[in-house]
Formats: sequence, C-alpha cells, structure tokens
Amino acid sequence: MVAYLIADIEVTNPEGFKKYQEAVPATIAKHGGKYLVRGGDVEPKEGDWTPTRMVVLEFPNMTTLKKWYNSDDYQNIIADRTDNSNGNMVFVEGY
Repeated sequence: MVAYLIADIEVTNPEGFKKYQEAVPATIAKHGGKYLVRGGDVEPKEGDWTPTRMVVLEFPNMTTLKKWYNSDDYQNIIADRTDNSNGNMVFVEGY
C-alpha cells in the first residue's frame, strides 16, 4: 500500500532553506519517492488550518518512506530544513 508524507512548512529563512531545497529531491528519488505537491498556492476552505507551503510525497509503502526519512541521505540534510523553517508533518498510508 502506498504511503504519503504530508507536510505544512513555513520557511523562516529562505536563504538558509535553499540548501535543503536543492539537496532533498535526489534523496527522495533515490529511495523510490516522488513529489505530488511541492509548494504552490494554498486556498484554505474549512476549519482553522491555514497552511503556508504544502508538500506531499508518495512512496511505494510505509517501510520505504520510513527508510528514506531515517536514511543517512536525509538525516544529513534535515537540519537545513528544521533550522530554517517551522512545520508539521505526518506519514499516512493510502491507496
């Protein structure tokens, strides 16, 4: 069953975040993932959620998603995201 990473990211330091933006796509592809959403306009419709920058990744399954997240490839760059942004992230299985 496919698995998705869904994140709402508020970039607080665009210059510092650039390094992450440039490095992360190769790690995702290497681990069998792909972008479904990366930025773009967000239009809240219901509730109190006001996301700023949405990212949705698709991986073949939850095991692969977790292997990517915990891989040296990703862990070596994660601070470039966390030091330069705030956000929320979930992993979810889907169809």
